[in-house]
Parts: sequence; structure tokens; C-alpha cells
Amino acid sequence: MDDKYLSVSALTRYLKAQFDTDPNLRHVFLKGEISNFKAHTTGHLYFSVKDEGSKINAIMFRGNASKLNFTPADGSKVLMAGRISIYEPTGNYQIYVDEMVEDGVGNLYVAFEKLKKKLQAEGLFDETHKKPIPKIPRRVGIITASTGAAIRDIITTIKRRFPICETILFPTLVQGDNAKDDIVRNIERAKDYDLDVLIVGRGGGSIEDLWPFNEEIVARAIYNCDIPVISAVGHEIDFTIADFVADLRAPTPTAAAELAVPNMADLKSHISQLGIRLNEAIYKKINYQKLYLDSIKNSFVIKSPMIMFENKKQNLDLLKEKLNELILRSVQSKRDKIEQLKRSYILSNPQNIYKDKKIELKNIIDKLNLLNPLNVLSRGYSITYMNGQVLKSVKGIKENSNLDIKLSDGMIRTVVQKVEEEK
Repeated sequence: MDDKYLSVSALTRYLKAQFDTDPNLRHVFLKGEISNFKAHTTGHLYFSVKDEGSKINAIMFRGNASKLNFTPADGSKVLMAGRISIYEPTGNYQIYVDEMVEDGVGNLYVAFEKLKKKLQAEGLFDETHKKPIPKIPRRVGIITASTGAAIRDIITTIKRRFPICETILFPTLVQGDNAKDDIVRNIERAKDYDLDVLIVGRGGGSIEDLWPFNEEIVARAIYNCDIPVISAVGHEIDFTIADFVADLRAPTPTAAAELAVPNMADLKSHISQLGIRLNEAIYKKINYQKLYLDSIKNSFVIKSPMIMFENKKQNLDLLKEKLNELILRSVQSKRDKIEQLKRSYILSNPQNIYKDKKIELKNIIDKLNLLNPLNVLSRGYSITYMNGQVLKSVKGIKENSNLDIKLSDGMIRTVVQKVEEEK
């Protein structure tokens, strides 16, 4: 009775054999997005590949993984070739990947991240370089396509919020191979129009559609633009390199227009409030000045000017007395010093000072003569040199060495004939 029942292992082996012998599964081509990626220490790669509806487990052994020319990661879009089989311990079917390359969209994502890191390292995204957006612009430039929802939304919003602002459109290609050059050209053109703000953008789209705003030349043109730039590329979830470089990023073209110009109604209300505050400030200033004037009118100086003059006159007399007293003290002090000098030893006995100094000088000369080595030589002594050095011992003197002997009246050059060691 039990013969008709299969074990799980037997069923799995049967299904694996069916997979392995099916020619349609021995070499398949799949595309999808990587998830649950894990690089094992052995060098094997384990991950899943998914699309909108399904997911399949995948493995790429070290030998094939070492040939990859990119670094897989979660979110990478890939194209791969391999075989489909069943992993018996779990009974799950999976693809054993032999070859794998990045899908086109995946390549764009990698290029985006690479350029983003490069420009960020150069400081193009730093807040310190971002220019403030004027609060009340006179003229706003718009770089976008001349048709489409983006330009309509921007113009409509600006005219509704701030109708006195002038807008200048620079019609531009916003997608395709030539778009990046056209965007850069129009950014350069905009510099000649005395603009207060420049909006650069387009409506939403795929990553391929938005790609011109991820080009390096566009990013550098925005960074080097003297006009404050508001980027308005795509919808709220879309970010481009232009968004990071621009002075201000708007999530949508409509939001860019709202950030570029103020609301006229808000301005009128603000001006009205300023008028009220100005009137209050003027009223307070006038009242303060009135009080200040009253205080001057009632001051002691105005009411009794002669009393103040008399006080000043009395102070002047006191100062004169103090000054005369100081002058007399100074003159007397100088006189006392002159008398003291007259009575000094130097002036009263100048000859004695001369004699003392003469005796002191003679004593110094006698001491110098005693120490003079030439006087020693005059008494019959000499100084012997070898190679410019004074000899203090016979050690080191060899036969035929040249010696210089200094006497009191000259030098003698001599040659050593024989040197005997001291016993």
C-alpha cells in the first residue's frame, strides 16, 4: 500500500532531473533588479532577482563572479545568463548565474552616483557656495521647453502671485542627446539679461528623460552661474545632479515659481503692517523729542546762565593759582640742583680727578706688560710651532718635521734631524 507514496527527497530529485534535462532551462536569459545581495567570504554571490510580479533566488560562483566588471548591490538593474535548477536541501528552484552585466537603467544609476560623489568631493554641493534668492525679483528667467505643462505652470503661478514681475523664457531642449548642450548654452545666454532669478527645469519623466540634468557640464554651468538658480526638475520624488548644485531646489515647476516670487497679497499686508509700525515709531520719536526739549528748557543752564558763568570763573581762578604754584616749585627745584652741582667734588677739584685717573691708567698698563708674551720672549724664551700649533711636548714629532721657532725679534724655520724618545 505504501509503494505509491514518494518521499520528499525522491520527488525533489525527480523534479531536479526534469529541470536539468530540459534544454529550455539549461541556458536562460533573465533581467531584473537585485535584492537581498550578499557577498560570501568564499567569493560566491547570493542574491535574488525580482521584477514587479515575481522573484527568483540566484547564486553566482566565485569563478564567474571574479569576471564581473561592476560591483553588484541591492537595486542594481542587471541582465544575466545561466541555468535553472533545484537546490535539493530546500526544494527551491534558482538560477545559477554564469554571466551578468548591468542593464541600461542600472548603468545610468551607477553613473549618477559616481558623478554625485565626484562633485560633492569638489564642494559643488556645499551650502557656503549657494546664493540667496532675492525676496522681490524684478525679472525672472526660465530655462525649459517652450511647450508642455512645466512652462504653463511656472508662468501661471508667477502671474498669479506677483504679476508685476517680468518673465523671460529661454526655450530649451530638455531631453535627448543634444539637450545638455542646449541647456548650457541658454544658461550662458541668461547672464546677459540682468535677471534676478533663473529657474532651470522640466516636468517629470523616466531617468532617461531627466538625464540631461544629470550631466556634468550642466552641473558646472549652474554652479558657475552668477544668477541665483532654482532647479525644478521632475516631480517631488525625482532628484537630479542639478538639484544638488542649484542654489535652491524646488520639488516641482509650480513650487519653483512659488519660491522665485512673493505673493502680492502677502506683500501688501506686510507693507500695511510696516506703515502702522512706522507711524507708531514716528509718534514715539516726536514725543521723546518733546520731552527732551522740555527738559532742556527747564535745565539749570538755561534758567540761570550767569550763575554757571560765575562758577566757571571761580574754577578758572583756582586753576591759575595751582599753575603758578607748580611753576614756582619747578624753578626752585632746578635752582637747588644747580647749587648742588657747584658744590660737587668734580667741579671743585678737577685736577685731583685727572691725577687719580692717570695713576689708575699706569697701573693697568703695567699689568698688561707683565702679561704680554712678547716681553717673556725678550728675556731669552721662545715659542715652537708645528703645523701652526704650539708644541707642548716632543711626543708626535718625527724626523724631518718642519718646526717654526718664534723669538722676540723674528721667526726661525728648522728641520728635525733626529728625535730621541724621552727616557
